[in-house]
Amino acid sequence: MVRSDIGKYTIPLSVVCDRDVSIFETIVEYLKETYGLTYHEIAVLLNRDDRTIWTVYKRAQKKRSAK
Repeated sequence: MVRSDIGKYTIPLSVVCDRDVSIFETIVEYLKETYGLTYHEIAVLLNRDDRTIWTVYKRAQKKRSAK
């Protein structure tokens, strides 16, 4: 299994193979659901604004619920 490290968090590359959502959406969703990180913690980790992370996470949830 191939993995990518973001700080102390590991994301299996198999997770990003799911093309129902964007890679960024997948990473945000994985960090939120697997590690229980807050939007702020993810934003700091990925060097993005908290509101961007919230929007990306909600968009991923909406896409998944539409299927």
